[in-house]
Amino acid sequence: MISLGEFIQDLLNPDLAFLPKALLVAVMSSVVCGVIGCHVVLRGMAFIGDAVAHAVFPGLAIAFVLQGSLVIGGAVAGVVTAVLVAVFSQNRRLKEDSIIGVFFVAAFALGIVIISTAPGYAGSLQQFLFGSITGIPDEDVYVVAIAGAILLLVAFLLHKEFVAVSLDREMARSAGLPVFWLDLALYVLVTIAIVLSVQTIGNILVLALLITPAAAARLLTDRLGLMMFLAPVIGGASALVGLYLSWSLDLPAGGTIVLVATAVFLVAWFFAPRHGLLARRRRHGSARTPEQEAENQGVAAGERATLGGVPTG
Repeated sequence: MISLGEFIQDLLNPDLAFLPKALLVAVMSSVVCGVIGCHVVLRGMAFIGDAVAHAVFPGLAIAFVLQGSLVIGGAVAGVVTAVLVAVFSQNRRLKEDSIIGVFFVAAFALGIVIISTAPGYAGSLQQFLFGSITGIPDEDVYVVAIAGAILLLVAFLLHKEFVAVSLDREMARSAGLPVFWLDLALYVLVTIAIVLSVQTIGNILVLALLITPAAAARLLTDRLGLMMFLAPVIGGASALVGLYLSWSLDLPAGGTIVLVATAVFLVAWFFAPRHGLLARRRRHGSARTPEQEAENQGVAAGERATLGGVPTG
């Protein structure tokens, strides 16, 4: 295993130009997924995130066959599928998860059919499914940077509206918020975040980059603002540590990054100061008095009130 100093030297080595490029893309993708993942976690949209990862596949396949940009191809396919889901979900006869199951799996199947028509498709399919972080072209680095910045800007501008819909859809609708268009906007943001990360850790593992850092941050704080700061920090740090371990131990980069993020989540699950397993057991193990019950109820109410970043006192 190489030392951290040797890893830094490799990053600065002109003959290993792909390594700092891989690190930059991994960190940028993790930051974007961390912010968008907070809304996904709060709204219980993990299944939608997984489905979007499947939906971008035909766009990736078409872009590969035509030798175009994988990021742009995946984004177009994901956005088109997200729009179809949002439109068809307006029919209340079928629940949203059923519509998602139909369209996103069909999109993935279409991608497999398209990629199978290309010569040497087996290797290409493995690249799509498991990532190829060291083979990212220079132009895709710029695409990830620009698209990521735009995505974060849109998420910031629609932050209050997304939070309102997450807390109570019916109240948001009665307040005059365009819930359908906000849902569609969030679908599109999730799609772009996933497309930016597919080359980093692959189509199969990309959901982890969207969900795991945000879930860990959710355990560490009750405030959405702080959660949206912690999630990209956790994701970016996981990308850095994961790429270092991958380079040192000759392990797959995508899988290693995901395992590092999962380790952070497990630490938060056990040791988070308020919502960790040990903290909850200490509270439940102590003698329950009326004062303690009132305090626990106050904590729960405070958590709900601070989801939008509003202090409770």
